[in-house]
Amino acid sequence: MLQMSGQRMSGLADTIRRHKRGEAVGVYSVCSAHPTVVEAAIMQAATDGTHVLIEATSNQVDQFGGYTGMRPAEFRDMVFDIADRLRFPRERVVLGGDHLGPNRWQSETATAAMEKADTLIAAYVEAGYTKIHLDCSMSCTDDPKILDDAVVAERSARLMRIAEDTAHSAGSQPPLYVIGTEVPVPGGAHETLGVLTPTPADRARKTIAAHRAAFADQGLDHVWPRVMALVVQPGVEFDHLQVIDYQRAATADLRRVLDDEEHLVFEAHSTDYQRPAQLKELVEDHWAVLKVGPGLTFAMREALFALALIENQLVPRPSRSNLIEVIERRMLTHPDYWQGYYDGEPQAQQVARRYSYSDRLRYYWADEEVDAARRTLLENLDRVGIPMPLISQFLPQQYDRIRTGDLDSSAQSLVIDHIRDAMRPYARAVSGVNE
Repeated sequence: MLQMSGQRMSGLADTIRRHKRGEAVGVYSVCSAHPTVVEAAIMQAATDGTHVLIEATSNQVDQFGGYTGMRPAEFRDMVFDIADRLRFPRERVVLGGDHLGPNRWQSETATAAMEKADTLIAAYVEAGYTKIHLDCSMSCTDDPKILDDAVVAERSARLMRIAEDTAHSAGSQPPLYVIGTEVPVPGGAHETLGVLTPTPADRARKTIAAHRAAFADQGLDHVWPRVMALVVQPGVEFDHLQVIDYQRAATADLRRVLDDEEHLVFEAHSTDYQRPAQLKELVEDHWAVLKVGPGLTFAMREALFALALIENQLVPRPSRSNLIEVIERRMLTHPDYWQGYYDGEPQAQQVARRYSYSDRLRYYWADEEVDAARRTLLENLDRVGIPMPLISQFLPQQYDRIRTGDLDSSAQSLVIDHIRDAMRPYARAVSGVNE
């Protein structure tokens, strides 16, 4: 069975063991680098009495800073600082690295991209991340458009060797690993989706066999019991305007692939916006790791935009944050994160910039002007106080919790609780409790 040491991984390991014994339990992974989302995740875990799994993607955090400006050790410190402030034990925080491989450097040759990926993996492991997604599924400039499983597995084995050697040199616990070649694009689909077909069972078996052989070639047979999950496509995804819901009838054959794998579960990416019933079905069908990211910053944006509309009713124009206008201006000034994604007429592009499921807006929260406007918004509303009828108008679920005494009415509390509304279905789905 799954072998590991260390308190931080014990909760995750126990969950996987329980799932393999037949319990419909799992874990959801929060893939977001925004401090407010991290705070919401830790508060939800504190309420539930569970560990919290927080993952940084290679787009967000790398050895050069990623789009957040944070390196792996800096992201770790940010998460731990929030946990300390909330008096949440660090031992219950599991840190993961998502899509670690040549993803950030696909515009370079495979040799150059993999050299950077080597450094990336080492930086994550040195910083104490204990769940590592080895993702070498993407092609570089001198690769064929679609990589063979054997090539992906060989590159993954190379990165695993670096991770193992780094952990040994640092005297830290070795990581758990996630593998797979049917890996959805980080952050949701770029194009409008049609029919989505789950990974064929034979392809999933081929992926497992290729990785097992590649790890053995690297002398890493002993690490195989720490490969905890396989990424396959269960038929869930979202694009800018639609969500493709899980259809369990389409995965009947695929679900049997892990019957003879003692320690492996499936990991589902792009589960954002799935309905509660579908999240529960995914866990029951052995997708014991549910990843969510843009759906959480989407919820944060909903709450902040609602507060901006409240601010318009309460604060004189010269003192307003003008958050929505500031975001629009910064997105137009620096269009790199959305311009290649949102097509159509200017009005359609504006709607997509603000409201799309793919939430390209999330890349702009770290912008200094945007963050200053966000802070001004919260400070303005806390200074004047939000009348209850306005909370009822714009954030009705939070209104109900304030009325029952379960929530205070500070602006930040309203934002965090609305984010938690996007997390609560995940917490219920992985709990194994039938409602």
